[in-house]
Amino acid sequence: MLVIDGIDGPREDQVAALIGRIDRRGRMLWSLPKGHIEVGETAEQTAIREVAEETGVQGSVLAALGSIDYWFVTDGRRVHKTVHHYLMRFASGELCDDDVEVAEVAWVPIGELESRLAYADERRLAQVADELIDKLQTGGPAALPPLPASTPRRRPQTHSHTRNHRVDEPAPGRKNGRGPVP
Repeated sequence: MLVIDGIDGPREDQVAALIGRIDRRGRMLWSLPKGHIEVGETAEQTAIREVAEETGVQGSVLAALGSIDYWFVTDGRRVHKTVHHYLMRFASGELCDDDVEVAEVAWVPIGELESRLAYADERRLAQVADELIDKLQTGGPAALPPLPASTPRRRPQTHSHTRNHRVDEPAPGRKNGRGPVP
């Protein structure tokens, strides 16, 4: 989620809330707040909750930025995650890094997002946000595309079916892990 303070003002005054996490090599990686959709929540509700949990600030959803799909490994299991990102207007609160998963939080000038964000997919979302902010400033909220329909999650998220083998080994019944055995 990309929360912007000063979104209606001049670009040079606009700042975005980013979270910093320490990677396995001890490097600080800056990224957008994100998290799991809980049972009964829509993607937009998740965006608002996760931003508050990870940054301490409240925001309101203005427009969809897009989704990012990726895989990661935790506790020896491969996990597939889809994150729905939104452009959000800062509403209230003060930045804080109380979330145990977050090492730091910062307001970053919007012009520095591409150099600060650690992940290429998130840098692309920042470019989409830039275009949406232009539309918002020239045509008002009605110029933004409508939010996609989002229904509440009905069941808990689950891990992938590949959880019982190591990531560096092919999946059972597959040649080199890429497709069915001929």
